[in-house]
Order: sequence, then structure tokens, then C-alpha cells
Amino acid sequence: MGDGIRTSALVRERAGAGVPFRAFWPFLVIAFAIAWGVLALYIFLPEWMGAVFGELSGRHPLFFLAVYAPAIAAVVVVLWHSGPAGLRGFMSRVLLWRCSWVWYAFLVVGIPLVFVGGAAMRGTLFTDPFAFDSVGGMFAGLGLAVIKGPMEEFGWRGVALPLLQRKFAPIWAGVVLGMIWGVWHLPAFLLSGTQQSEWAFAPFFLGCIALSVIVTPLFNASGGSILLTALFHFTVMNPVLPAAEPYDTYILVVAAGVIVWLNREAMFRRGVAVTEVVGSAFGSPRRTKGTKGKFEKEYGVASRRLIYAGSG
Repeated sequence: MGDGIRTSALVRERAGAGVPFRAFWPFLVIAFAIAWGVLALYIFLPEWMGAVFGELSGRHPLFFLAVYAPAIAAVVVVLWHSGPAGLRGFMSRVLLWRCSWVWYAFLVVGIPLVFVGGAAMRGTLFTDPFAFDSVGGMFAGLGLAVIKGPMEEFGWRGVALPLLQRKFAPIWAGVVLGMIWGVWHLPAFLLSGTQQSEWAFAPFFLGCIALSVIVTPLFNASGGSILLTALFHFTVMNPVLPAAEPYDTYILVVAAGVIVWLNREAMFRRGVAVTEVVGSAFGSPRRTKGTKGKFEKEYGVASRRLIYAGSG
């Protein structure tokens, strides 16, 4: 009876709580353990894994498991700290779509231009064949791109970025998360047959930092939207765009510098950023003290849409 009462009390406590900063560490452990665990088995036991589970490819269920590791970690920590109600609040951030038209223009036009420019710089814009032989194959490739990489954003920007922004200004939160993001991909560079095995890790790592810095003000401007960060992730992984490595990385670094400069007042200051994970499922969004009105000025978003928490 006593254990049942304590369990019920714990459930009620979690159902009304947000996600504390300390959840950042188990989130990382789960995200890395799943992804690195799957890929490590194929790196160190390739024959056994191939015989039991089949050769690893971009469509293999275990590859999807590795890709979904950050999202799985996000669901685990949100459920643990906030319960089903918190998970509903967390998932409601997929519905956030309001943002300046400038960001939409950047996603729809700016990112493709990065890859077109990178391909032109490497001299392959008009010489490389198109990635697909048929319209059906193109749509299949686009469909796979939608359900793979963008799902990472439930973890990286869904949980990790708002937690990091409680401790760091957005610029540094973006840099730290970009480094983590890059290292998380490392085993894919060591496994033959993966797309990453054909790339150099250093430019990719630098690109992860640049992309993380670029997406941070978009994330804050949208009030913590998982949808728009997933769309951003899709645009940079769009298989229709031409191959541009490593020049796409260099262009992205320049773009990151420009975007940071344009958002410099907000990017280098704590207290004007999304820091809550579970959204507004528990009532009105909370804001850090003295932030009312600042977000509208810095990011052009109505303050009532903020997902703020000053604790944790």
C-alpha cells in the first residue's frame, strides 16, 4: 500500500514538472549508446552481424534505430521527468510553424543555393549525373530523407538545445551542440558502405557546428519549433541537391557568421531564448524574469508563443 502511494505521488509530481537540466546527461547517454552500439557491432563484428541481421544499409531497420536514437532518448527523458502529459506538450511543438518569412525563404531558397554554389566551386554542377534515374525513385529518395535525418531533431533541438540555453547564450549552446552532433556521427565514418565513409570527417564536423549555429536562431524565432528544425535538417540532406562537399561546408561557415551577426544582440545574451522542453502543456508558458518584450525585438515573434523556463 505504502509503495503504491509513493508511486502515485511520484507520477503526479512528474506529470506537473518540466524537464530539468540534469536530464541532459541521460539524454546523451541513451542517444550515444543506441547509435554507437549498433554501429560498433557492425564495425567490430561485421561477419556475425551480417549473417544474423543482414548487411547494414540506409534502409536497414537497425540503421533506422541508430538514426532515431536522439528521438528515442528525448521520449525517454521527457516521459521520465514529465509523464504522458509532458510528452503531449513536447510533441505539441511539432505544430509550431509561425516564423518570419525570411527564415522560410532561407530554407526554401538559401539552403539549395549553398549546395548549388558548392557544386559550382568544385566544378561538378553540370557534369555530375542527376542522383535518380526516375521520378518514382526520386520521390522514394525524398520520402526516405524525410523519415531519417529530420527525426534526430526531436532530440537535438527538441531536448538538448533548450536545456543548453539555460546555461549558455544561444551562440555557445549552438556551438556545443554542434560539436556533440558531429561526434555522434563519427562511427558512420568508420563503417564501410555508409555515405559518410566517403567523406572527410573534419569538414563534416565543422559543418555540423555551422549548421547548429545557423538553426539556433531559427529555433528561437519559431518559439522552439521541432517542425521547422526538422525541415531545416531535411533541406541540408535533400538528395535532389547536387553533391557539394567540402565546399558546402565553407559556404555554411560564412552563412553562420552572417546569421550570427544579424542576430548578434540575441545570440550572445542569455535570457532571450527558448529553454523549456515540454511546451505549454502545463498552462501558460513561463518566461525568464525581465524577458517580456525582448523576444519580439530580437526575433520578431509574439512573446505569448515563447516556451520559457528559468529553472533547471
